[in-house]
Amino acid sequence: MVKENINILEIAKETLSIEIETLEALKASLDNRFEEVVQLIFASKGRFVVTGVGKSALVAQKIVATLNSTGTPSIFMHAADAIHGDLGMIRENDIVLCLSKSGTTSEMKVLIPFIKTLGNITISMTSNEKSYLAEHTNYHLFTPVTQEADPNNLAPTASSTAQIALGDALAMSLLALRGFTPQDFAKFHPGGALGKQLYLRVNDIFIHNEKPVVYTDFTIQQVIIEISSKRLGVTAVLDKDDNLKGIITDGDLRRMLSMHTDLTNIKASDIMNITPKSIQQNELAVKALSTIREFSITQLVVLDNTQYVGIIHLHDLIKEGLV
Repeated sequence: MVKENINILEIAKETLSIEIETLEALKASLDNRFEEVVQLIFASKGRFVVTGVGKSALVAQKIVATLNSTGTPSIFMHAADAIHGDLGMIRENDIVLCLSKSGTTSEMKVLIPFIKTLGNITISMTSNEKSYLAEHTNYHLFTPVTQEADPNNLAPTASSTAQIALGDALAMSLLALRGFTPQDFAKFHPGGALGKQLYLRVNDIFIHNEKPVVYTDFTIQQVIIEISSKRLGVTAVLDKDDNLKGIITDGDLRRMLSMHTDLTNIKASDIMNITPKSIQQNELAVKALSTIREFSITQLVVLDNTQYVGIIHLHDLIKEGLV
Protein backbone atom coordinates (compact mmCIF):
# COMPACT_ATOMS: atom_id res chain seq x y z
CA MET A 1 0.00 0.00 0.00
CA VAL A 2 1.38 3.38 -1.04
CA LYS A 3 1.77 5.77 1.88
CA GLU A 4 0.86 9.40 1.50
CA ASN A 5 2.38 12.51 3.06
CA ILE A 6 5.89 11.05 3.00
CA ASN A 7 8.59 13.71 3.36
CA ILE A 8 11.18 12.39 0.91
CA LEU A 9 13.80 15.03 1.69
CA GLU A 10 13.58 14.31 5.39
CA ILE A 11 14.06 10.60 4.76
CA ALA A 12 17.08 11.31 2.58
CA LYS A 13 18.61 13.64 5.18
CA GLU A 14 17.99 11.14 7.97
CA THR A 15 19.64 8.38 5.90
CA LEU A 16 22.72 10.52 5.37
CA SER A 17 22.79 11.59 9.02
CA ILE A 18 22.82 7.95 10.17
CA GLU A 19 25.58 7.08 7.73
CA ILE A 20 27.62 10.16 8.70
CA GLU A 21 27.30 9.21 12.37
CA THR A 22 28.48 5.70 11.47
CA LEU A 23 31.53 7.08 9.68
CA GLU A 24 32.34 9.35 12.62
CA ALA A 25 32.17 6.35 14.95
CA LEU A 26 34.36 4.36 12.54
CA LYS A 27 36.93 7.16 12.47
CA ALA A 28 37.01 7.31 16.25
CA SER A 29 37.43 3.53 16.52
CA LEU A 30 40.63 3.32 14.46
CA ASP A 31 43.62 2.20 16.47
CA ASN A 32 46.97 0.48 16.05
CA ARG A 33 45.21 -2.70 14.86
CA PHE A 34 44.41 -0.91 11.60
CA GLU A 35 48.02 0.20 11.24
CA GLU A 36 49.23 -3.37 11.86
CA VAL A 37 46.93 -4.68 9.13
CA VAL A 38 48.12 -2.05 6.64
CA GLN A 39 51.78 -2.86 7.35
CA LEU A 40 51.02 -6.58 7.05
CA ILE A 41 49.42 -6.16 3.62
CA PHE A 42 52.20 -3.83 2.46
CA ALA A 43 54.91 -6.34 3.41
CA SER A 44 53.06 -9.32 1.91
CA LYS A 45 54.66 -11.30 -0.93
CA GLY A 46 51.27 -12.58 -2.01
CA ARG A 47 47.96 -11.12 -3.11
CA PHE A 48 45.16 -9.65 -1.07
CA VAL A 49 42.01 -11.81 -1.30
CA VAL A 50 38.72 -10.21 -0.26
CA THR A 51 35.65 -12.34 0.32
CA GLY A 52 32.06 -12.02 1.49
CA VAL A 53 28.46 -12.95 0.69
CA GLY A 54 25.39 -10.85 -0.10
CA LYS A 55 25.97 -7.08 0.09
CA SER A 56 29.35 -7.70 1.68
CA ALA A 57 30.38 -9.55 -1.49
CA LEU A 58 29.49 -6.48 -3.55
CA VAL A 59 31.50 -4.29 -1.19
CA ALA A 60 34.39 -6.76 -1.44
CA GLN A 61 34.42 -6.36 -5.22
CA LYS A 62 34.57 -2.57 -4.86
CA ILE A 63 37.45 -2.80 -2.38
CA VAL A 64 39.35 -5.12 -4.73
CA ALA A 65 38.83 -2.73 -7.65
CA THR A 66 40.14 0.22 -5.63
CA LEU A 67 43.16 -1.70 -4.35
CA ASN A 68 44.11 -2.97 -7.81
CA SER A 69 43.87 0.50 -9.32
CA THR A 70 46.14 1.93 -6.62
CA GLY A 71 48.91 -0.65 -6.72
CA THR A 72 47.88 -3.45 -4.33
CA PRO A 73 47.36 -6.76 -6.22
CA SER A 74 43.97 -8.08 -5.09
CA ILE A 75 41.32 -10.60 -6.09
CA PHE A 76 37.68 -11.16 -5.14
CA MET A 77 36.48 -14.57 -3.95
CA HIS A 78 32.80 -15.16 -3.24
CA ALA A 79 32.57 -17.03 0.05
CA ALA A 80 29.78 -19.33 -1.15
CA ASP A 81 31.74 -20.30 -4.25
CA ALA A 82 34.92 -20.72 -2.21
CA ILE A 83 33.49 -23.65 -0.26
CA HIS A 84 32.44 -25.25 -3.56
CA GLY A 85 35.79 -25.20 -5.32
CA ASP A 86 37.00 -21.60 -5.62
CA LEU A 87 39.14 -21.97 -2.52
CA GLY A 88 41.77 -23.20 -4.95
CA MET A 89 42.43 -19.63 -6.08
CA ILE A 90 44.16 -18.87 -2.77
CA ARG A 91 47.93 -19.18 -3.05
CA GLU A 92 50.72 -19.37 -0.54
CA ASN A 93 51.45 -15.96 1.04
CA ASP A 94 48.01 -14.57 0.12
CA ILE A 95 46.22 -12.65 2.87
CA VAL A 96 42.44 -13.12 3.11
CA LEU A 97 40.03 -10.40 4.27
CA CYS A 98 36.56 -11.63 5.25
CA LEU A 99 33.69 -9.11 5.26
CA SER A 100 30.55 -9.66 7.32
CA LYS A 101 28.45 -7.24 9.33
CA SER A 102 27.42 -9.86 11.89
CA GLY A 103 30.58 -11.93 11.75
CA THR A 104 28.45 -15.05 11.97
CA THR A 105 27.62 -15.66 8.30
CA SER A 106 27.28 -19.40 7.82
CA GLU A 107 29.45 -19.54 4.69
CA MET A 108 32.20 -17.67 6.52
CA LYS A 109 32.07 -20.02 9.51
CA VAL A 110 32.62 -22.92 7.13
CA LEU A 111 35.31 -21.12 5.14
CA ILE A 112 37.63 -19.89 7.91
CA PRO A 113 38.82 -23.35 9.13
CA PHE A 114 39.76 -24.35 5.58
CA ILE A 115 41.73 -21.13 5.02
CA LYS A 116 43.55 -21.74 8.30
CA THR A 117 44.40 -25.27 7.08
CA LEU A 118 46.09 -23.66 4.06
CA GLY A 119 48.18 -21.55 6.41
CA ASN A 120 47.10 -18.14 5.11
CA ILE A 121 46.75 -15.10 7.36
CA THR A 122 43.14 -14.03 7.84
CA ILE A 123 41.60 -10.65 8.61
CA SER A 124 37.95 -10.04 9.45
CA MET A 125 35.93 -6.84 9.10
CA THR A 126 32.75 -6.98 11.18
CA SER A 127 30.48 -4.85 13.37
CA ASN A 128 30.64 -7.38 16.21
CA GLU A 129 33.90 -7.68 18.12
CA LYS A 130 32.67 -10.83 19.87
CA SER A 131 31.59 -12.62 16.70
CA TYR A 132 32.90 -15.91 15.32
CA LEU A 133 34.92 -14.14 12.62
CA ALA A 134 36.40 -11.61 15.02
CA GLU A 135 37.57 -14.38 17.34
CA HIS A 136 38.74 -16.88 14.72
CA THR A 137 40.80 -14.66 12.39
CA ASN A 138 44.34 -13.44 12.94
CA TYR A 139 43.34 -9.78 12.79
CA HIS A 140 40.03 -7.98 13.23
CA LEU A 141 38.92 -4.61 11.85
CA PHE A 142 35.96 -3.20 13.73
CA THR A 143 33.19 -1.30 11.89
CA PRO A 144 30.94 0.06 14.66
CA VAL A 145 27.34 0.18 13.42
CA THR A 146 24.54 0.75 15.91
CA GLN A 147 21.78 1.39 13.39
CA GLU A 148 21.13 0.87 9.69
CA ALA A 149 19.46 3.67 7.75
CA ASP A 150 16.65 1.23 7.03
CA PRO A 151 13.88 2.00 9.61
CA ASN A 152 13.50 -1.76 10.08
CA ASN A 153 17.24 -1.95 10.80
CA LEU A 154 17.60 -4.76 8.28
CA ALA A 155 18.86 -3.61 4.88
CA PRO A 156 22.65 -3.09 4.84
CA THR A 157 23.12 0.67 4.46
CA ALA A 158 25.22 2.21 7.22
CA SER A 159 27.11 -1.09 7.59
CA SER A 160 28.00 -1.33 3.89
CA THR A 161 28.99 2.34 3.90
CA ALA A 162 31.35 1.64 6.79
CA GLN A 163 32.87 -1.35 4.98
CA ILE A 164 33.45 0.67 1.81
CA ALA A 165 34.96 3.56 3.77
CA LEU A 166 37.33 1.32 5.72
CA GLY A 167 38.31 -0.39 2.46
CA ASP A 168 39.12 3.03 1.01
CA ALA A 169 41.17 3.84 4.11
CA LEU A 170 43.16 0.64 3.58
CA ALA A 171 43.75 1.46 -0.07
CA MET A 172 44.82 5.04 0.58
CA SER A 173 47.17 4.01 3.38
CA LEU A 174 48.80 1.43 1.13
CA LEU A 175 48.95 3.97 -1.70
CA ALA A 176 50.87 6.35 0.57
CA LEU A 177 53.29 3.62 1.70
CA ARG A 178 53.99 2.69 -1.93
CA GLY A 179 54.60 6.31 -2.93
CA PHE A 180 51.99 5.77 -5.66
CA THR A 181 52.21 8.61 -8.21
CA PRO A 182 49.86 9.95 -10.90
CA GLN A 183 52.12 8.24 -13.44
CA ASP A 184 51.62 4.91 -11.64
CA PHE A 185 47.87 5.53 -11.69
CA ALA A 186 48.01 6.08 -15.46
CA LYS A 187 49.68 2.68 -15.94
CA PHE A 188 46.62 0.98 -14.45
CA HIS A 189 44.08 3.21 -16.27
CA PRO A 190 45.37 3.41 -19.86
CA GLY A 191 41.92 3.31 -21.43
CA GLY A 192 40.11 5.88 -19.34
CA ALA A 193 39.97 9.65 -19.55
CA LEU A 194 41.81 9.97 -16.24
CA GLY A 195 44.65 7.84 -17.50
CA LYS A 196 44.85 9.71 -20.78
CA GLN A 197 45.26 12.98 -18.91
CA LEU A 198 48.36 11.52 -17.32
CA TYR A 199 50.06 9.86 -20.28
CA LEU A 200 48.65 11.00 -23.65
CA ARG A 201 50.96 13.47 -25.36
CA VAL A 202 50.54 15.93 -28.19
CA ASN A 203 52.74 13.87 -30.51
CA ASP A 204 50.42 10.89 -30.01
CA ILE A 205 47.61 12.91 -31.59
CA PHE A 206 48.72 15.57 -34.08
CA ILE A 207 50.63 13.10 -36.30
CA HIS A 208 47.30 11.84 -37.64
CA ASN A 209 46.45 15.29 -39.01
CA GLU A 210 47.48 16.92 -42.25
CA LYS A 211 50.28 19.49 -42.05
CA PRO A 212 48.99 22.71 -43.61
CA VAL A 213 51.76 25.02 -44.91
CA VAL A 214 51.92 28.20 -46.98
CA TYR A 215 54.77 30.64 -47.46
CA THR A 216 54.82 34.34 -46.76
CA ASP A 217 54.54 35.29 -50.44
CA PHE A 218 51.59 32.99 -51.21
CA THR A 219 48.47 34.57 -52.64
CA ILE A 220 45.14 34.58 -50.85
CA GLN A 221 43.83 32.02 -53.32
CA GLN A 222 46.68 29.67 -52.43
CA VAL A 223 46.01 30.23 -48.71
CA ILE A 224 42.31 29.42 -49.09
CA ILE A 225 43.07 26.25 -51.05
CA GLU A 226 45.56 25.06 -48.44
CA ILE A 227 43.23 25.69 -45.49
CA SER A 228 40.31 24.04 -47.28
CA SER A 229 42.25 20.98 -48.43
CA LYS A 230 43.85 20.24 -45.04
CA ARG A 231 40.52 20.73 -43.21
CA LEU A 232 41.90 22.06 -39.94
CA GLY A 233 40.67 25.62 -40.26
CA VAL A 234 44.22 26.96 -40.18
CA THR A 235 47.56 26.97 -41.93
CA ALA A 236 51.06 27.75 -40.77
CA VAL A 237 52.99 30.48 -42.63
CA LEU A 238 56.69 29.83 -43.20
CA ASP A 239 59.50 31.87 -44.73
CA LYS A 240 61.79 30.60 -47.48
CA ASP A 241 64.01 28.90 -44.85
CA ASP A 242 61.00 27.03 -43.38
CA ASN A 243 60.96 29.12 -40.22
CA LEU A 244 57.53 29.65 -38.67
CA LYS A 245 56.42 33.26 -39.15
CA GLY A 246 52.74 33.02 -38.21
CA ILE A 247 49.40 31.36 -38.88
CA ILE A 248 46.25 32.15 -40.82
CA THR A 249 42.88 30.88 -39.65
CA ASP A 250 39.41 30.78 -41.17
CA GLY A 251 38.62 33.75 -38.96
CA ASP A 252 41.55 35.75 -40.37
CA LEU A 253 40.22 35.13 -43.88
CA ARG A 254 36.72 36.29 -42.94
CA ARG A 255 38.04 39.45 -41.33
CA MET A 256 40.17 40.19 -44.39
CA LEU A 257 37.23 39.74 -46.75
CA SER A 258 35.14 42.14 -44.67
CA MET A 259 37.81 44.85 -45.02
CA HIS A 260 39.11 44.36 -48.59
CA THR A 261 37.39 44.10 -51.93
CA ASP A 262 40.54 43.94 -54.04
CA LEU A 263 42.52 40.83 -53.11
CA THR A 264 44.93 40.97 -56.03
CA ASN A 265 48.06 42.08 -54.18
CA ILE A 266 47.38 40.64 -50.71
CA LYS A 267 49.87 38.01 -49.59
CA ALA A 268 49.89 35.56 -46.73
CA SER A 269 52.30 37.78 -44.79
CA ASP A 270 49.76 40.63 -44.88
CA ILE A 271 47.07 38.86 -42.87
CA MET A 272 48.90 36.27 -40.78
CA ASN A 273 48.92 36.30 -36.99
CA ILE A 274 52.58 36.67 -36.04
CA THR A 275 52.11 35.46 -32.45
CA PRO A 276 50.34 32.10 -32.80
CA LYS A 277 49.66 30.00 -29.73
CA SER A 278 51.84 26.91 -29.79
CA ILE A 279 52.80 23.82 -27.82
CA GLN A 280 55.80 21.50 -27.84
CA GLN A 281 55.10 18.07 -29.33
CA ASN A 282 56.22 16.19 -26.20
CA GLU A 283 53.84 18.06 -23.86
CA LEU A 284 50.84 16.30 -22.34
CA ALA A 285 47.68 16.56 -24.44
CA VAL A 286 45.79 17.86 -21.41
CA LYS A 287 48.09 20.91 -21.44
CA ALA A 288 47.08 21.56 -25.05
CA LEU A 289 43.45 21.43 -23.96
CA SER A 290 44.14 23.86 -21.13
CA THR A 291 45.77 26.35 -23.51
CA ILE A 292 42.95 26.05 -26.02
CA ARG A 293 40.41 26.75 -23.29
CA GLU A 294 42.41 29.62 -21.81
CA PHE A 295 42.58 31.52 -25.10
CA SER A 296 39.20 30.39 -26.51
CA ILE A 297 40.76 29.01 -29.70
CA THR A 298 40.31 25.74 -31.56
CA GLN A 299 43.82 24.77 -32.63
CA LEU A 300 47.47 25.06 -31.63
CA VAL A 301 50.67 25.06 -33.64
CA VAL A 302 52.82 22.08 -32.68
CA LEU A 303 56.57 22.67 -32.43
CA ASP A 304 59.67 20.55 -32.12
CA ASN A 305 61.75 23.18 -30.30
CA THR A 306 61.31 26.02 -32.83
CA GLN A 307 60.47 23.92 -35.89
CA TYR A 308 56.87 23.71 -37.06
CA VAL A 309 55.72 20.07 -37.20
CA GLY A 310 51.92 20.21 -37.31
CA ILE A 311 48.58 21.28 -35.86
CA ILE A 312 46.54 19.89 -32.96
CA HIS A 313 42.82 20.67 -33.04
CA LEU A 314 40.19 20.81 -30.30
CA HIS A 315 38.30 18.08 -32.13
CA ASP A 316 41.30 15.76 -31.70
CA LEU A 317 41.14 16.21 -27.92
CA ILE A 318 37.37 15.68 -27.88
CA LYS A 319 37.81 12.47 -29.87
CA GLU A 320 40.29 11.22 -27.25
CA GLY A 321 37.74 11.86 -24.50
CA LEU A 322 39.74 14.59 -22.76
CA VAL A 323 36.85 17.06 -22.89
